[in-house]
Order: sequence, then C-alpha cells, then structure tokens
Amino acid sequence: MSQRKPRVLLLFGGRSSEHSVSCVTAAGVMQEIDKDRFDVIPVGITRDGAWTLVDEDSSGWTLSSGKLPEIAVADKPVHLSNDSERTTLLHYADSQITDLGQIDVVFPLLHGPFGEDGSIQGMLEMSGVGYVGSGIAASAMGMDKHFMKVVFESAGFNVGPYEVITNKQWLRDSEAALARCENLQYPLFVKPARAGSSVGITKVDESSSLRAAIEAARLEDPKVIVEQGISGREIECGVLEGRRSEPARASMPGEIAVADNGHTFYDFEAKYVDGTAAKLSCPAILSEEATASIRELAVKAFDAIDAEGLSRVDFFYTPDGQWIINEINTMPGFTPSSMYPQMWDKTGIGYSALIDELIALACERKIGLR
Repeated sequence: MSQRKPRVLLLFGGRSSEHSVSCVTAAGVMQEIDKDRFDVIPVGITRDGAWTLVDEDSSGWTLSSGKLPEIAVADKPVHLSNDSERTTLLHYADSQITDLGQIDVVFPLLHGPFGEDGSIQGMLEMSGVGYVGSGIAASAMGMDKHFMKVVFESAGFNVGPYEVITNKQWLRDSEAALARCENLQYPLFVKPARAGSSVGITKVDESSSLRAAIEAARLEDPKVIVEQGISGREIECGVLEGRRSEPARASMPGEIAVADNGHTFYDFEAKYVDGTAAKLSCPAILSEEATASIRELAVKAFDAIDAEGLSRVDFFYTPDGQWIINEINTMPGFTPSSMYPQMWDKTGIGYSALIDELIALACERKIGLR
C-alpha cells in the first residue's frame, strides 16, 4: 500500500484589508505547489471570518480580471477539529457533518490582522496542527510596527525617529499627540501600526496635512505610528529558517526603486495595481561588504523577534553607509513575482522548492512551547 501524501491546508483571504492580496498570494502558491508530493486543500476565509472550501482552480484569485479577488460566500463551510490523535477538517451541509480527513500542516497565506498577527497561529496551536511561519509572539511583534521597533532598538539596530499615537491618547488629547509629532522632521510617513501592504499609509510634507493623515490611518487601526522620512535606498533581504538547530539563512538582497509617475512612495497602488510604478532589482547593486552586512543584519532581525519559517526584512541604506531597519514581515508577499521568492530564486532556491522547504520546516517543528 502506498504511503499517503501529506495533506496541506492552504488558508487565505481573511478579515483584514489585505484580503485580496492574500488571495493573489494563494493563487501563486496553488499554481506552483507540487501536487505529486502534497494533497492540497484550499480553504478561503471570508471578510466576516467564515471558513469555506474553495475550488482548486485559482484563476479567480488573481488580478487578471482587473478586479480585486474576494472570498465572498461561505457556501461550503468547514472548520478544524482535533483530538489526541489527529487534526481533521469537517464540512457542514444540510445538517450533516462530513469528515474530510486529516490535515498534516497548514500554510496560512494570510496578511494583516486576524492572520499575520498571531491570531491564526494561536488557533492552530490550540488545534494541534503544524503550520508554516512564525509562532504567536513573533507574529504579533512582526505585525505591530511599534513593538517591532522596541525589540529592534533593544537588539542594537539603528531605528529611525518615530512617534506612536494610541487610540486613548488621540481621543484624550489629539493636539498633544500632534505636538509630539512636530519633533520629527518632515516628510513624515503616517501608518496604521498593525497593517501591511502599504494600506492606509500617507506621506505628509507639512503640518497642515498631519491630522487628516492620522485620521486616515485610524480607519485601518486605532493605533498609529508616525515615522520620520529617511533618505536612503530601500533594500530588502529574505530570511529562511534553518533545519533543526541550524542557523537561519539569508537571501541575496533586493532593491525597490519607485518610478516618477505619480507615486511618491511604494504604496498599495504601486505594489499591486500599477505594474510600471516600481522597479524591483535583485540582486541589489551593492559592494560585497554591504551585501554581507545586510544578510547578517537580516538574520539578526529574524532571531531578535524569534521568527520561524520565513521573513522579509526591509532596510534603508543611507548615503553615508548606514543600515537603518524599517520593518520585518513574517508573512511577506509570496506570489512568484513578489520580492521574497525573487530574492531566493537569485540565491538558488526556486519558487516550488521554496514552498517545499517551508512545508518541510513546518512539519519538523513541534506544536507548543519550543
């Protein structure tokens, strides 16, 4: 009797504003995952949090139609169930419960809150099933730009000047919060503290526009971070967890250069809609010394938050040769054309092999404290 293939639950969509980005990421993985090695079960999460089986044809999850994809209806509702022996996927229909079989590992291709922030990781830990990517604490720190910076400062990284405005601070005394931000030098970048894909970010060139930018960011997250603009090249580096006790691995670095066609920074439109808005170069043109330095720093950042699986670490490289860390992404964009897979492709690990490696890492890692 032949051995059963590992069953991988591909989880995507979700409740955050990055729902459509997650669908696009899942389409890339679904097209390239080795179905001769893995039995793949695609499950979408609607914007209101319902889980549903979706068709394996991923053509509807892409941007090819010109519209943002969405998991709109939970017409085949499912959820995970576990006992002491295994974790299974259950389907509900017409008052009947059908056991769809054991799930060996979950690939949570979820971006933003309720997916990348430790929420789904905690649920999967409670369900007793392995999953790709960082655990609860690292996912939470990697999602929150405030606490991320605190950790990086503690680890000795250069971090740019910033201010944090919590919901209570803004409601209690917004003028005091605005006054604190005036200690920073313009231009400023106003961001939701716990969102990604450049959603809700505004570049502010003068104080008269600051309040409106903060209110716009608060539509995504009541906690806002205001960062001082940094003059420098935007260089990124991918990190991949090492097997067992081996150290993490760093990719060759890549660079983002925003074209001068209406985009003043790498915003959502530049990332996902306007294909001419930015140039992604990999490997980035750097000296051997600078390349070695960013790869070392990227692994250091990965270890600083106790990340697992994969991360993309973003830096500014200043004209005087300093590396200033911007952020870490514990579930970076993962389409074949995204920077993370591109960087690893240039380092010698192709897209399909990268998927295999991430699943292997998840399968060998135990659930619970580690």
